[in-house]
Amino acid sequence: MKYEFDFERLEVYQLALEFVDEIFTILKKASRDIQFSVSDQLRRASLSITNNIAEGSGKATPKEKIQFYGFAINSARECIPMLTLCLKQHEIDVEKHDSLREKCVRICSMLGKLISVFRGRNNEI
Repeated sequence: MKYEFDFERLEVYQLALEFVDEIFTILKKASRDIQFSVSDQLRRASLSITNNIAEGSGKATPKEKIQFYGFAINSARECIPMLTLCLKQHEIDVEKHDSLREKCVRICSMLGKLISVFRGRNNEI
């Protein structure tokens, strides 16, 4: 039987993993200018989303979980300006930009709801 971590069952983790995989695929084909200026930062920010979800899920207290899920939201938001720059520089088309942006919005929303559960109230993030 394959062991599964609790975070691997989270829908937000699955969506974030799909997001980071798409980012890595896009950046493999990026121009030299983007490779040197944006690529590394966008890879790290997108990967940080999944890593903070995983790390947060393993924390013992709600306060610690909230902190790491908040870090994940911040990393998702950090991706938006770089995705917009990739669009403006014609590295991605409008459809791909909009799709990735929508995933970021959904990730932030889902994490916000998860944080609300741990806060014990419904706050919008």
